[in-house]
Amino acid sequence: MRDDAAGLPRVHVESVGAGAPIALLHGFAMHGGLFAPLLPALSRTHRVHVVDLPGHGRSAAVHAPDLSSMARAVDAAIDGDAPLTIVGWSLGGQVALQWALLRESRIRRLVLVATTPSFVQRSDWPHAVGENTLARFGDELAFSYRLTLQRFLSLQVQGSDEGRATLAQLRARLFERGEPPASALADALALLRAADLRPMLQRIGAPTLVVAGERDALVPLAATTALAAALPEATHQTIRGAAHAPFLSHRAAFFDAVLPFVDG
Repeated sequence: MRDDAAGLPRVHVESVGAGAPIALLHGFAMHGGLFAPLLPALSRTHRVHVVDLPGHGRSAAVHAPDLSSMARAVDAAIDGDAPLTIVGWSLGGQVALQWALLRESRIRRLVLVATTPSFVQRSDWPHAVGENTLARFGDELAFSYRLTLQRFLSLQVQGSDEGRATLAQLRARLFERGEPPASALADALALLRAADLRPMLQRIGAPTLVVAGERDALVPLAATTALAAALPEATHQTIRGAAHAPFLSHRAAFFDAVLPFVDG
């Protein structure tokens, strides 16, 4: 973890292994510890940087964050100049897209897992949750965030054929890096409500793999296929039987899809 001279929040990064660098970016209300099951395989051949996004895990929060400030903070926290492969899950995928816009020369490849350009329904974007649903989630989060986050975890595995085991993994690790500040979660939720990356997708030139769970109830296949179609250099891979966290529920299939692309 280090301070950035530009006044960006301190970002916690844990680095293991040696080889071509990979950065792992987690989803909303989570932390980098969720990626622990992937590290033994990835770190054998790569230098893996596991990130806690600003306001999550052990990273400092920033007031009223946006994707640009989060991407700049993560970029400043990872040492070295070698081009990175970014694996971004859900919100982490949106941060990865913004990072690719800000620092094109530093991004080698993108792997976007259960990622959507907009989490909220819009007049020309039906592949998302409604604004009222997200607002209600925010109210519940403010009232009882522990219970609300537990329910949120259940939604992430809904429909997965390995749902029970995946839910147990998520619940076991949810608070292992402390309880996230309520204000940081509220700010991150506001970010999700506001972010719409569709107008800028054509400007992202990095080779990209979009990975989707066949049964994802949070980010439907229509959203991930539209994302892949809008990116100039993207392919789409569906993990059969998986929901929102295919890297946990279907690890072998996830590696089969991702590693050949990462190693290029």
